[in-house]
Amino acid sequence: MSGTSLDGIDVALVQVDEQDGRVGAFLEAFLSLPYTPDQRQTIKEALTGSSQDLCRVNFELGGWFAEAALRLLEKAGVAAAELAAVGSHGQTIWHEPPSGGAPGATLQLGEPAVIAERLGLPVISDFRARDMAAGGQGAPLVPLIDQLLFSLPDRWRALQNIGGMANVTLLPPEASERPVIAFDTGPGIAVIDAVVELLSAGAERYDADGRRAAAGAVNGELLARLLDDDYFREKPPKSTGRERFGEPYARELIRSGKGVGLEDDDLIATATALTARSIADAYRLVDRESTPDECIVSGGGARNPTLMQMLAEALDPTPVTDLSALGWDPDAKEAAAFAILAHLFQTGRPGNLPSVTGAAGPRVLGKLTPA
Repeated sequence: MSGTSLDGIDVALVQVDEQDGRVGAFLEAFLSLPYTPDQRQTIKEALTGSSQDLCRVNFELGGWFAEAALRLLEKAGVAAAELAAVGSHGQTIWHEPPSGGAPGATLQLGEPAVIAERLGLPVISDFRARDMAAGGQGAPLVPLIDQLLFSLPDRWRALQNIGGMANVTLLPPEASERPVIAFDTGPGIAVIDAVVELLSAGAERYDADGRRAAAGAVNGELLARLLDDDYFREKPPKSTGRERFGEPYARELIRSGKGVGLEDDDLIATATALTARSIADAYRLVDRESTPDECIVSGGGARNPTLMQMLAEALDPTPVTDLSALGWDPDAKEAAAFAILAHLFQTGRPGNLPSVTGAAGPRVLGKLTPA
């Protein structure tokens, strides 16, 4: 998959096992292949480009995904013929959840036929469309995998992914009859990255190790204005994307901050605090019985110490750690989830949680491109 942060392609090699009808998974290998500047620019231009641009980048992405998968297999010493299938989420170009009675729409690119040709394997792709066709948000889809792999016997656990956007899965105890709660909390690192890139005129793409945010001071007035957004007050199920928290949003954040004399690092610190505070505030949208006993972070945001510290402070006294504490690479979970969703497709089982997405019912997710 490739996330909304447009960092690159994440590929996970996953062994799926089942015992007594329960799905388990082991991460065999993982590779994150960064986009070149030209590749990243090609995708960014396609986001606002012509139908010709979209058509071309769809096939280009398919080739890039196939190449990334082949590199991981070489690294792991595994032949493509040993695989059951490829699950490809693709690159989200547009995601517009249902609103006010209007149907939603979503588009992920990365031509699966190209992947199938290059690897000689069946490819399951386009996982979000069926949930949206059934009236759901089409996101988040990882919560079912979180439930299968990370539920605790007697405690609530928050699985917080911080990619371009941020989404949480609140897992009830295994014996509980309470449903899984999951939704997009708002911006993850996309706003932080965009602010850094705009302020540096493209010289920096992200805040490495959170150093610039650590050097700045959070402006409380600007942060309060940013948090005064209808999305943060909206009850789940809900999802969002770059359409709402993308580059135009970052430009307005910078304009507002410069208007009151903020320095660049202060703006980056405030954007980082926006992610941390919006996550913590989102947990309070649900009832107190669902308050997590711990928060486990995955995604690119887990590599930003300043963001992790701000999140720990915002969630105190709830302990915050990253997914490595559970033996998983924090960057690998999302890609691994789509491998497991591909397995569920192949075995004819639903891949969505209607309590999470708002869909009319459980649905088998994905479309098959044969080997």
